[in-house]
Amino acid sequence: MYEDILLPFDGSDGAAEALHHAAEIAHWADATINVLFVAETTRDSVTVVETKVVDTLVQEGEDIVEEAEKTLNTLGVDYDSDVVQGHPAPTIVEYAEQYEYDVIVMPTHGREGVSRYLIGSVTEKVVRLSSVPVLTARMQPDEQLVFPYENILIPTDGSAGAAHAAEYGLSLAAALDATVHVLSVVDDTSLGLDVRSTVSGQEREQAATDAVADLVSEAESHGVSNSVRHVEHGSPIEVILDTIDSNDIHAVVMGTTGRRGSERILLGSVAEKTVRSAPVPVITVGRGE
Repeated sequence: MYEDILLPFDGSDGAAEALHHAAEIAHWADATINVLFVAETTRDSVTVVETKVVDTLVQEGEDIVEEAEKTLNTLGVDYDSDVVQGHPAPTIVEYAEQYEYDVIVMPTHGREGVSRYLIGSVTEKVVRLSSVPVLTARMQPDEQLVFPYENILIPTDGSAGAAHAAEYGLSLAAALDATVHVLSVVDDTSLGLDVRSTVSGQEREQAATDAVADLVSEAESHGVSNSVRHVEHGSPIEVILDTIDSNDIHAVVMGTTGRRGSERILLGSVAEKTVRSAPVPVITVGRGE
């Protein structure tokens, strides 16, 4: 499923954790990791050293990438590396698409100080822009990444975007022989108390139930032997986090777009909130062109 993994890397603690997690995936999939440093061209980084013009950010990137290479060599993982100049988020996305990577692995927080470029806002831009799946890891001090994933959560609202992401999630679950937890959230937080709201709530409940049933059926056709159904009420992001916590979820796979109108639950905003908040890796899958 994975042959080529792109790892934007800045040498931060979060990036180091993402590197080790990517290495575990690479071992399992016999994949190659490409370590990428983006020297941000929006900053003045050119200086003169002993009469030579030197771009200090590029030099710093080469040093950081070299450290990553040493770690990957120790871990016994095949790797390549590159240092490029550009605006971080679009450069990462264009690089991944141009060279047809299978997945981008990024932490949600990067270095503090002048050279940070993997802060949440950049990662979230990559999540929004990328047609290549993006695996993000939040990495708080008390959190650990688990691989292989034994329990994978796939939220769905029955939309085409959710279905596209689910195909990816089911393929990954089948390859890992993981249990799939299919979740659809009835977002009734905006419903009033009149009759029309009651009818609308019933319709939403049925739509959520149907979306879960369809995905469970799809799971069986993908060779996923274990699946668990969840139809819950509440705020989508809160329900997603509660489901992760109560079901020992190891990874979430979700789309970045969902239904249009009042019934949508997998909008970019929810995906981004999940990326920022989930204590496990989140793999976001855009629909591309």
